[in-house]
Amino acid sequence: MNKNMNKNLKVGFIGLGNVGAKLAGTLLRNKVDLMVRDLNLELMESFVSKGAHAAQTPKQLAQWADVIITCLPSPGACSEVMESEDGVVSGLSEGKIWLEMSTTDSNEIKRIGAIVSAKGAMPVDCPVSGGCHRAATGNISIFAGCSRNAFDQVLPILTILGRRVVHIGELGSASLLKVLTNYLATMNLVACAEALTVAKKAGVDMNVAYEAIKASSGTSFVHETESQVILNGSRDINFTMDLVVKDIGLFDDLAMQHDVPLEFSPMLVKVFKQAVEQYGPRELSPNIIRRYEEAAGVKVLGSGFPAQLEDDEPEERGAEVVVAHRQDY
Repeated sequence: MNKNMNKNLKVGFIGLGNVGAKLAGTLLRNKVDLMVRDLNLELMESFVSKGAHAAQTPKQLAQWADVIITCLPSPGACSEVMESEDGVVSGLSEGKIWLEMSTTDSNEIKRIGAIVSAKGAMPVDCPVSGGCHRAATGNISIFAGCSRNAFDQVLPILTILGRRVVHIGELGSASLLKVLTNYLATMNLVACAEALTVAKKAGVDMNVAYEAIKASSGTSFVHETESQVILNGSRDINFTMDLVVKDIGLFDDLAMQHDVPLEFSPMLVKVFKQAVEQYGPRELSPNIIRRYEEAAGVKVLGSGFPAQLEDDEPEERGAEVVVAHRQDY
């Protein structure tokens, strides 16, 4: 694969969930020859109706495709798709590329990556960050973990899927950094929920509170996005509390593996596990604010905020984010 990506390149996509469906949709919108696989047959059919091919098994998809992309909800789901009898690994051959776009454990990606490499294929971990609204427009950010040579080969397809592509380092490094960023985003979500609840209880107009925070040193990507759906009342960012527990659990495990004593991470895990018990695993993650609303006896709402986030950046071909003064190569 070179910078002028072959128009006949065949891409297989496994996992048409909240993020996966939008990434696969970006490929289809950009006229990539696409085959899809998901346990939800209705989702698969919706892609077939738009021109995609349907795979009966992950093995069939891997045999057909030049590039195989997985975007799945957990390390266990990835292992099943990759290593089962009719899984991706059984359909791999020399020269194929596997892109793992799930949020997963870096040690697990290295383990499966070694199996993929033994088949003569090339593994790359490339999780995404920026939310479903940016995945839908091809403007999401992508981390890539692989050799520099491998990165140069996959960059053309990554710049279709996302706008900002960062080469993190060797295989597994991207998944590690993605876990860190998810922890930061979740911590910021809880901080925003607490701050907005205090503002409401203190009698501040919530539209004023939103704009003041946005204009201040206290703003963040999470505030400027998720606070909007909180104040709308939909609390809908296509992400649920069980997935948050998985993500922040990966970070907490990572810290313990490296003997880093943390204070806020265990507390954050506890808060979301309690929220899952209170509201159910499929409760939308921004509704963590319910814990504070209910305790304070208020409803934190504003006026005119959107029910769902929309990307206000026009779709454009992505590019590598060049890291100044990096020392690793």
